[in-house]
Amino acid sequence: MKIRLLSLGETVAVAAVVISGLGLYNSWNKADTPAPASVTGGEAKKPSALTLRAEAQADGARLALSPVSTAQVVQSQTIAFPAPLDIAPVETTGDPRIEASWVDAALRKVGEAEKVGAGDLRVPVLITTRYIEDDAEQTDRSVYQLGYVLSEGGLFGGRHVRLRGLSLSARGARDGQKRIDALWTAAHKAAQSPSP
Repeated sequence: MKIRLLSLGETVAVAAVVISGLGLYNSWNKADTPAPASVTGGEAKKPSALTLRAEAQADGARLALSPVSTAQVVQSQTIAFPAPLDIAPVETTGDPRIEASWVDAALRKVGEAEKVGAGDLRVPVLITTRYIEDDAEQTDRSVYQLGYVLSEGGLFGGRHVRLRGLSLSARGARDGQKRIDALWTAAHKAAQSPSP
């Protein structure tokens, strides 16, 4: 039996058949390989950060709270205040809000003691929010600055707290109560120290 060498044309034809076969095998192999978990939804999607917006209502008697993202739905909240104000934490369900009546007496007392004048004032608050995003329950603990003014009373006189807005101060506050206590104390230290 005589062995014959392949011509250039035959070599190219054989190479084309081998390349086509490898391409077919590669396509078939990819079809059997499962897609990455992030594509199929097997891996949990990381929730986006919760940021609250506030809308003053009823001439500042109330702040209606809502998430900036429309993909997040608030279920309930716990609002905690600095310990020196002696205000118990407030729980809300299904109607996220802050009401001036919750803080009115304590903040008026501080305003009178410190002879607070006109302008916007702030009190740090810790807001723990339980919310739904992508059908999953999430929890956020953040420190916000609650803006308010002490307005002169109308018919019956006296000053009253009118809420102005809310601004984010710190996310993920695990030591939130200590943090708001420290922020409040630092802001009011000069007023609390006895005068010579």
